[in-house]
Amino acid sequence: MTEDAQAFYGRWARLYDLLARKTPGIVALRQRAADACRLEPGDTVVEMGCGTGANLPFFRSAVGPEGTVIGIDFTAPVLERARELTAQYDNVHVIRGDATAPPVSGPVDAVLATFVVGMLSNPAGAVEDWTKFVGSGGHVVLVNAARSDRWYSPPVNALFHAITVLSTPPTTKLRYETAPTRRLDERIRHAHDALRENADAVAHETHVLGVVRLTGGRIA
Repeated sequence: MTEDAQAFYGRWARLYDLLARKTPGIVALRQRAADACRLEPGDTVVEMGCGTGANLPFFRSAVGPEGTVIGIDFTAPVLERARELTAQYDNVHVIRGDATAPPVSGPVDAVLATFVVGMLSNPAGAVEDWTKFVGSGGHVVLVNAARSDRWYSPPVNALFHAITVLSTPPTTKLRYETAPTRRLDERIRHAHDALRENADAVAHETHVLGVVRLTGGRIA
């Protein structure tokens, strides 16, 4: 992530945190993502790109006090918010680092990445690395937003395009060589395809009018 992007996301950390926790339906979606990780008490789970930590309490509930929850993100103000909101848990650790080169050692029981791979230059490569990072029988779960392909998609995709442009730094461009939503669609497709190719059991769901994709894979 560039310094400009880090500054952008850091500046809006509290607004993103509010949206991450209060958007209608988001709590149920985060619980579904945690469930897809198939965690047991005592497990270790890592979230790549944990943001302000909205998913971390769900993980802590799943692994219990004897498990370990690790959140990794590269933006310092975002991580400070995550630390504030998980300070009561002594087994939840928030670390600054690159999701494509996590500063922790594996194997772990599960990896989750929510709304992250669309920001990576090589999303398929990152996902392949994450499948190697989990142990045999572990799970990798991806949650991302892309354009809907349902029959009512035109107004949904128009709104999604506006949100994507506003949330993509620096948000001041009027013209792009490649539309942000098209680039996002491609990266997400490559990432989810990479998970399917590297997992021996895959489950896929769509949510929020076909915009949100949740793909979970068990790694052989």
